[in-house]
Amino acid sequence: MAGPAFRAAAVRVRVPATSANLGPGFDALGLALGLYDDVVVRVADSGLHIDIAGEGSETLPRDESHLLVRSLRTAFDLLGGQPRGLEIVCANRIPHGRGLGSSSAAICAGIVAARAVTIGAESKLDDTALLELATEIEGHPDNVAACLLGGFTLSWMEGGAARAIRMEPADSIVPVVFVPGKPVLTETARGLLPRTVPHVDAAANAGRAALLVEALTRRPELLLPATEDRLHQEYRAPAMPESAALVERLRGDGIPAVISGAGPTVMALADAGTADKVEALAGADWAANRLSLDVQGASVLPLAT
Repeated sequence: MAGPAFRAAAVRVRVPATSANLGPGFDALGLALGLYDDVVVRVADSGLHIDIAGEGSETLPRDESHLLVRSLRTAFDLLGGQPRGLEIVCANRIPHGRGLGSSSAAICAGIVAARAVTIGAESKLDDTALLELATEIEGHPDNVAACLLGGFTLSWMEGGAARAIRMEPADSIVPVVFVPGKPVLTETARGLLPRTVPHVDAAANAGRAALLVEALTRRPELLLPATEDRLHQEYRAPAMPESAALVERLRGDGIPAVISGAGPTVMALADAGTADKVEALAGADWAANRLSLDVQGASVLPLAT
């Protein structure tokens, strides 16, 4: 049986950074941010060549073990077969190991690029299947849902399959991220979580997560109470004490602030009138970045853009 046919031209994919959890929405809520990795993929006659610029250029592998390549290969298998060779160029801007979805970005870039470079792939790998495949590779859907769909997402597992809905975040929200110099492994942060939590804390988080949907989409003035968390941030604090202290300080000043994903990045949800002031609050040990909200998600772009 003949394998898939591939486009001769290269394809370019842009994927956004993401922040998961957003306080109380543990493993369920995600927000796409205006900070991007770009990947160009071309089917070649043979071999594998990877060029990496930016984040991870000195540490990421340039072989089959690269997460982007593994994601490409997984998608190609699903689409019916592997190309003879691949040429890949990565322009990475999303910090690694900081809770901003760099692994989800690599996964989503890989599977979207595989679909884009394979002729007729949409019939075998539609958007629902993309989410399911990305979740299978990543292990949970919160970051990959926001990366693929953009905006503000709510994701869950149903019958073993990932599902997600996309909501429009209020356009007045201005995310400000505070990125520390040292990473924290997701496995380390997740390993600090207890197997059980008090019922009162679970109930409190359920209410706050529901409120957060309203606050992020329609009533940003409620973001401070809506981002209160009792399920994960306190337990992870020993792995990132400076981040925990910054969250406490910002929240004490009335600024909605959370640990981004598994940390150690801190994200504040400001507005146009307060973002500059918030950006100046962290101090010299943090790289403060005022970002936009991404509303496109993973996109295939013209090479010249």
